[in-house]
Amino acid sequence: MTTTIGAVALPQLPPERLRDVALAADEAGLDELWLWEDCFLAGGIATAAAVLAWTTRLKVGVGLLPVPLRNVALTAMEVAALHRLFPGRVTIGVGHGVQDWMGQVGARVESPMTLLREYVTALRSLLDGSKVTVSGRYVHLDGVALDWPPSSPVPLLIGAEGPRTLRLAGEIGDGVILTGGTTPEKVRAAREVIGSGRLVVYVHAPTDPDAAERERLRWGYPSIEDRMIVGDFALADRWADAGADTVVLQPTPDDPDPEGFVRLVSGHGGR
Repeated sequence: MTTTIGAVALPQLPPERLRDVALAADEAGLDELWLWEDCFLAGGIATAAAVLAWTTRLKVGVGLLPVPLRNVALTAMEVAALHRLFPGRVTIGVGHGVQDWMGQVGARVESPMTLLREYVTALRSLLDGSKVTVSGRYVHLDGVALDWPPSSPVPLLIGAEGPRTLRLAGEIGDGVILTGGTTPEKVRAAREVIGSGRLVVYVHAPTDPDAAERERLRWGYPSIEDRMIVGDFALADRWADAGADTVVLQPTPDDPDPEGFVRLVSGHGGR
């Protein structure tokens, strides 16, 4: 199995610094740069479009767009535009979003699972070029079709942690995105649930022990064992061996040199 190694440009990075990180990643030969749409930092579609325009070969992942925050027709329009503008260079993931954040903006729903199923089903049909009419519990479309659908099929990944969302991802998605802190053992279990779909996992990758301890405290982990790699990116192979197709190394939010981080990750490469 060939595993891709990517890196995250965390949204805690000021947007005006993203160009330098993207150019460093592109020039160093990094396979994939991943972006997050965390509230209330920078939008995932805007940052993805900018990175794709600034670079020539770099592939960009957005992991993930929170579905309660975005009307499905708007998401379809934006995703279709990205795929037509930058064919083969963008991967989009969607998911529940952080429920507290969704509550802050008045978008929290009673059944996130129902919303996710309705949303992904409608989004896939729109991106396939179909005219969609649906009246679900949360998703309502009346004869909606994209004038400029993507010219080729668009894979949709689903962010998942719990077993129910993993099963849904295996059923209606083309793969899954697993959050940082996922152990190799949990990657192996997720692979059994989703089958042959693409499996992307974020892995904490602080560059020194002090940063690792700060990250452990930030996320409340009992230890860093099986949750982080510290200073040796070759250890990412453990997550690859467990079944990950793409291992995305995640710096700490206070990393002083995000350009250097993506250069270091690109030096490890895939296998």
